[in-house]
Amino acid sequence: MGPRDIEKLVSVGRPVIASDGSFAVYATSRPDLIANRNVGQLWRVELPGGTPRRLTRGAADAAPRLDPEGSTVAFLRQDAKGKAQVFVVAAGGGEPVQVTDAPLGVSEFAWSPDGRTLAYTARIPEPGRYGSIEKLDAAAEAPRHITGIRWHSNGLGYLGDRPAQLFTVPVPATDAEPFYEPAAAVPADGETPPAPRLVHADAVALTDGTASHFGVEFAGDEVLAVAEDIESDRRDLRSVLRGFRTDGSGAREVLGRSAGLSIVEVAVADDGTIALLASDVGAGGVDFVAGNPALWILEPGAERPRRLTDPESIDLGEVGSHITPVETDFLVQDRTRGRVRLLRVSRSGSVEEVLGGDVEVTGHAAAGGIVVAAIATAASAGEFSVVESGTARTLTAFASDVGRIAPARELTIAGRDGYPVHGWVARPAGDGPFPAILQIHGGPYASYGIHLFDETQVLVDAGYAVVYANPRGSAGYGREHGRSIRGAMGTVDFHDVIDFLEGAIAADAALDGERVGIMGGSYGGYLTAWVIAHDHRFAGAIVERGFLDPISFQGTSDIGSFFGDEYVGIDPAAMAAQSPLAVVGDVTTPTFVIHSELDFRCPLEQATRYYSALKRQGTEAELLIFPGEDHELTRSGQPRHRVQRFDAVLDWWDRHLPVR
Repeated sequence: MGPRDIEKLVSVGRPVIASDGSFAVYATSRPDLIANRNVGQLWRVELPGGTPRRLTRGAADAAPRLDPEGSTVAFLRQDAKGKAQVFVVAAGGGEPVQVTDAPLGVSEFAWSPDGRTLAYTARIPEPGRYGSIEKLDAAAEAPRHITGIRWHSNGLGYLGDRPAQLFTVPVPATDAEPFYEPAAAVPADGETPPAPRLVHADAVALTDGTASHFGVEFAGDEVLAVAEDIESDRRDLRSVLRGFRTDGSGAREVLGRSAGLSIVEVAVADDGTIALLASDVGAGGVDFVAGNPALWILEPGAERPRRLTDPESIDLGEVGSHITPVETDFLVQDRTRGRVRLLRVSRSGSVEEVLGGDVEVTGHAAAGGIVVAAIATAASAGEFSVVESGTARTLTAFASDVGRIAPARELTIAGRDGYPVHGWVARPAGDGPFPAILQIHGGPYASYGIHLFDETQVLVDAGYAVVYANPRGSAGYGREHGRSIRGAMGTVDFHDVIDFLEGAIAADAALDGERVGIMGGSYGGYLTAWVIAHDHRFAGAIVERGFLDPISFQGTSDIGSFFGDEYVGIDPAAMAAQSPLAVVGDVTTPTFVIHSELDFRCPLEQATRYYSALKRQGTEAELLIFPGEDHELTRSGQPRHRVQRFDAVLDWWDRHLPVR
């Protein structure tokens, strides 16, 4: 596939299913170059084997949730100001009705058990900020007085002046009379002209103050939400789960920090049992490295939650991982060796694989004896499937026109210390020899998988062999594997990627070991910068959105208050011993530095200081900065920017590692 083929990469979101299992609804999303945004709609499919049809026709409809009766779908759609609001539509189709009018948009929402109310979270700006006063732009706002340990977040910006509050709102009928724009008229004395209305009922706030809230779910006459305050002195990842009375009469603490859990997902079973995806981050509240979220349940009347899965062998932490209560059991997603399988976990702790093999499950739902899943495979970025007897019967064909896809060969290479390094090689058809590019993933506690990956396929289409592995420090191979680089970044992880590259070249004569390049983003940018300071075989390197200086990272990154402390430590000598910037003087490899202007995860200064050091010492270097983008450029950035980045990457390799 070429750079512009990203338009054909359709992803399928978390599906929802009617309580009787008769139909399911899911959202799709894909990049569109003309619109220069990700676009998508909701789809409905009759089960068990119907043909999917579009349910909505918005530009970017997402996050569907069915009411308990299965008659109405609530979902997120951008309003005229580009803010995500909750809309509802009849489950059979029709004109959506707007439910919310949150000034900065809605983050998430949930149905009440009786289907009459929606609870949602929305960020509420301080007066005068973020357009809340007309003609008062950002540059003229009052200064921000910051007293906490953190103040911003990648993809969002400042935090303290727009906490996420919890609301409830009645659900309007999907066939209600629409609103009409008031016509101009001369008001009578003392009369106020009618204002245009967008929603049928005003929302009721259940929270206020400085804390933000997420993980909203109904539990009887309460709304559950995780409350998160900005810490004053030191980072604390332990979560507080509260229950808020729907009549606004108060709240109670359901689970406190003493439980030591960092919660990422909340679900409620029919009997009131609260299920959580959560990591035990210890009494200090920051032991997050290779945390491997587990499934926990808090049963009615219990004071403490009970863990059902073993984080040493099961990792429920993949992005988008969630819980589906099924009778007395729970469905969850386990990432392992580049796959994500679907598991059914009983309350006794027994685990059954519902769907495995060469798939990555990205979402699931179950009802009426039917299980559905959104999956990615080596040939597709996303499809909707019905799971039957441990296999996926796919009802969509979104990847049918993606173009030429190079198969990846799976390898396990014994490293220099005998450690097995697992990964893949994708290359063009033919005998070669092909120049080889070593790709390194971010994280570090993340992983490459078997799904269709545009980063690899574009390089293969241009004539390169691509070598990519999950070295020590990666996810999906147990906690010991993930924690092995704690305090030792640039050691065994460095050895693993080099050993895998050499093993892959030795295993295939079509790979040209004399013509190699290296590239990576985020932690992959870190390890790329580290490798080229210690190994000079590469014709060129691309260091993208890198973690390059642990010292300045502490005061600039949105995760700087804990990430570097836990990975490289706080001792200056130890930090320097793991810092790419500290060894930049040893780099002779031509290096292309790519970064985004609004990256608050690995801030821009990481790139500019590294690039400046390369230039000052005379190392060939170039810098590419994308305006308006954050750390997620390659995954969810503006489609035109994504294509421009691919064009720049291919141009760099054409100049420094030509195929011809």
